[in-house]
Parts: sequence; C-alpha cells; structure tokens
Amino acid sequence: MSRIVVLTPDPADPSYAGQWPGVLERLAEALATAGLTIEPTPWTDHVEDASGLSGYPVVLPLIVWGYHRDHRRWMQACETWAAAGVPMLNPAEVIAWNSDKAYLGRLAEKGVAVPPTIWVDGVTEADVDAAFDRFGTDRIIVKPRVSGGAWKTLRLSRGGRLADAPDGPAMIQPYLPSIETEGETSLLFFGGQLSHVVNKRPVAGEFRIQVQFGGQYVSLPEPPAGALALAEQTLAAIDEDLLYARIDMARGRGGEWLLMEAELIEPDFYLSSAPDGGQHFATAVKARL
Repeated sequence: MSRIVVLTPDPADPSYAGQWPGVLERLAEALATAGLTIEPTPWTDHVEDASGLSGYPVVLPLIVWGYHRDHRRWMQACETWAAAGVPMLNPAEVIAWNSDKAYLGRLAEKGVAVPPTIWVDGVTEADVDAAFDRFGTDRIIVKPRVSGGAWKTLRLSRGGRLADAPDGPAMIQPYLPSIETEGETSLLFFGGQLSHVVNKRPVAGEFRIQVQFGGQYVSLPEPPAGALALAEQTLAAIDEDLLYARIDMARGRGGEWLLMEAELIEPDFYLSSAPDGGQHFATAVKARL
C-alpha cells in the first residue's frame, strides 16, 4: 500500500482535540479503498524545514485546523513547502492565498456572485454604522479576513455596540436571512468532478452552521437549481489544478445564489454524507500518484 501524509493540527492547540481524530479516521477509511494508508503529522512540525515531508508521493493538508490563529507561521510554512517542491495537494501556493478571504474580492472582479462586502484594515464603530447605511439592512456580519469555523464572526443589529471585534483586516457583509431558513449548501468536488451535496442549517436562534454550534447537516441527492452553475463558474475563475474543493453558497435576498466560501485548504468533506463513503475522493488521490 502507498503511504501518504495528512497534515494535522498543532498538538499544543487543544481546540479541536475532540474532533479531528474522527475526521482523520474517515479519511483513512476512504483512502484505504484505493490501497492508500495515512501518515499523520502536525503541520507545525514542518514550518521551516520540509525534509520531513520528503519521500512521500502526496501530502494532503486536510486537517491543518487552527492555522488561522497563527497565520504568519502558516504563510511561512506554505512558502517552505512550495520552495522545497513538496507534492502538496492542493498546491502550497493555493492554500496560501486561500487562507485570506480577500480572494472573494478577486473572484467578484471575475464575475462570481458574492455578498456585497466592505473590506477594512480594522473594524471600527464608524465602519459598522456606514455598513448598515450602505447595505440598507438592519443586520450585518463582521468577520476576520483570516478565520475558520466562524472564529470571531459577529452578527450585529443596527443600534448595537461593537464588542469583541476581530483584530486586523476584516470584512463586513449584510446578513443573509436565508441562512436561518434555507441554510448554506456545499458542493464537494474531487478531481474536478462533483461528488456530493450537503445542506447545513443552524439551530433555532443561531446563525453559525458549524457542528460546534449545533449545525444540522443533510445530504442532498443533487444540487439545487442554479447551485452547480455557480460552483462551476467559481472553479473556472479560480483556474488552479485542484485535487479537491468545497464550494459553499447561500441564497441572497433576491433568491440568487451567492458564493460564501471556496474552501481549498482543510474543508470537512462530510464523507459520512457521501453516497460512496469517499471512494470518489480516494480515486482522485490515487490518480495523482
């Protein structure tokens, strides 16, 4: 069996200790169907020296959870891996730029539909007040440009105070009420082909759809009307050689699909919701060996 590397969280970071081993197990089970075995190693062990990743046919950065809290080292690691020619999939250059949500602005310039966004270097009360007026809404979302798992993401109502604002570069968007009623829909692509579709909804009173906030996930037999078109447009605009991609989208106020994220680093693939249990992913990995 071929051995491949899967990068895992910093062992000093306890935030995801109860979650990532289960994700690793699901990945291992899927890859085993293609005769592949996993060698897990923390990404933080290879920031300055990539020699520990040499000799492997593929390195997958699929569980590098927590990189957003140490973004400087993350960017250094990506540079190290790129310079050393590590067979990273997705490529090190891609997972570097994809770690900063400013890429959404670049995709918007290429015609991809994203929510209206104000980009700021640091969120102030004045920025928030201006956003309510500019968007013509009574609720907005504030989040860091570098984030993960809704980290430091705020939902603010007009007249409320800005508390616990994210430090550094951030983005402000109008809140999409459809998140509460229709949720967010994710299309999973492996080797450029659609694998499966998952709808994610928050529990009552919540706006975050992540599992840690009680999010409820349901597999869909096919993409909702119009969703696949936006996903394919997004991938065409990205125009990179991708092993995998998770395209997250939600409905705008007019019912149109809007790109929320193009997750190209460490997305949960929701393999338990995949009809084939992840064999499509395993086949895509094996095709790269």
